[in-house]
Amino acid sequence: MSRFSLSQRFGAVIVDDNTLLMMDAMDLAEEAGLVSYGARNADEAIRLLETQSDIRILFTDVQMSGSMDGYRLAATVRERWPLVRIIVTSGVRPPQADDLPEDSLFFFKPYPHNAVVDAMAQMTH
Repeated sequence: MSRFSLSQRFGAVIVDDNTLLMMDAMDLAEEAGLVSYGARNADEAIRLLETQSDIRILFTDVQMSGSMDGYRLAATVRERWPLVRIIVTSGVRPPQADDLPEDSLFFFKPYPHNAVVDAMAQMTH
């Protein structure tokens, strides 16, 4: 059950090529009161954003297979969907000065679950 209730449920797309980590982050999004959508790479995430109008949060890992990494995905999402809030996470590569779009958050892996849930909940209020 969600810690937060929303009259209108927004969505979060969770992007990670590690299925267990993706599922864990999807659970966090649901705990924050969001509908969660899983994607294994940036291409899948973009397809979800194109078809699911309720998505308000992108939560993405940096390193993944596919056409782009999480930083490039974050920049693409900011350009195409400027109202979508962005959280980037990595256990390997911290952001450089221009890696994150303005108003984005970054969490090192392993990220604190409560902080991620709280950040997601605040982003949709």
